[in-house]
Amino acid sequence: MKLTMKFVAAAALLAATGAAFAQAGETVKMIRIDPLTGLLGPVGVSQIKGYQFFAEKFSGKGNPAGVKFEVTPIDNKLSPAESLNALKAAIDQGARYIIQGNGSSVALALADAVEKHNARNPGKEVLYLNDSAVDPDLTNSKCSYWHFRFDADTSMKMEAMASFMAKQPDIKKVYFLNQNYSHGHQVVKFGKEALARKRPDIQVVGEDLHPLAQTRDFAPYIAKIKASGADTVITGNWGSDLSLLIKAANENGYTGKFFTYYAGVTGTPTALGTNGAGRVYQIAYNHYNMGGQMDKWMKEFNAKYNDDFYTGSTIRIFEMLGAAMAKAKSTDPVKVAAAMEGLTVKSFNGEVTMRKNDHQLQQPLYMSVWQKADAKYPYNPEKTGMTLAPVAEYPNYVSSTPTSCEMKRPAS
Repeated sequence: MKLTMKFVAAAALLAATGAAFAQAGETVKMIRIDPLTGLLGPVGVSQIKGYQFFAEKFSGKGNPAGVKFEVTPIDNKLSPAESLNALKAAIDQGARYIIQGNGSSVALALADAVEKHNARNPGKEVLYLNDSAVDPDLTNSKCSYWHFRFDADTSMKMEAMASFMAKQPDIKKVYFLNQNYSHGHQVVKFGKEALARKRPDIQVVGEDLHPLAQTRDFAPYIAKIKASGADTVITGNWGSDLSLLIKAANENGYTGKFFTYYAGVTGTPTALGTNGAGRVYQIAYNHYNMGGQMDKWMKEFNAKYNDDFYTGSTIRIFEMLGAAMAKAKSTDPVKVAAAMEGLTVKSFNGEVTMRKNDHQLQQPLYMSVWQKADAKYPYNPEKTGMTLAPVAEYPNYVSSTPTSCEMKRPAS
């Protein structure tokens, strides 16, 4: 009996002393649910390379928790229904961390499904890490304790974009052209509101919505834009929907400005070529010429994959998870979520904070313009000889927007 008691006591002591480092060496299985085929497939394919590249960089000694990150993809074909099937498959495979980004319609479906799964399966909770889906509703009316967004949402980007546009006196007539789903609708909504506040003299001379990832010829839209007299187009388009739009503009002689969210995404630099110089802008949380460690990583990524890295939120996810797991002394999603709330980490562009009340990352934003690569801004994507050069930076407090989130937290 005494020997048994001594054994139990020794085991308890060992567990207590080792608890702080219980997760060191543990593998954190993550599954990214995003398109790998179809018109927008090239974006997802490029991004999963980024996840696998940085999973290696941030594993083991690369994070304060000492865990190993492992990321595998599931092709959702940009379909919310396919994504729900993929989520079930991911959970069945033992993944407790789900990543997604392309398409807010998918994001809204996943956030709802994760919320329901966690309510029904205590002890088997999963976290949803959103790298790119920017519908503001995800951190407002439809916010969830189990969802964390690492990109800046549509309203945050539009706040910074409109601040820049307000100081451009040559902008007088604007046309909104966007994809016909939640993100495209929000670009128009917040764009009109922000311009009315900051430059009420600017006329909105037209707006159009087109099907997501289905349009191959944007010439008819360019004809309408030219006929409207618009000197500027605002678009949240991404992937083929932006590269084909820019291509049509170049081929059909539209010489106005484009203010975009995703000019740096796969395929668009090639479509821009030299014709977009000085008139295509991007608002984002990073750009090609961040310098420092990011510059080294981008060069290494390009050499390894013959591809360009642009989804910086990938890095933020690993930084935040590593710090939160070290703080929580656990890889349990419930404990990690609690540790990630309000957490601040030093990232590639300074300190970023995961706002506690809505799980929206607070971060600086950059306005950059398409121009010829030079000694100061040398990185040239897709071997174009061109680059996105920063022209304005907006610190966290400028781009931050209020939230209406009333989050239901799990009982402690």
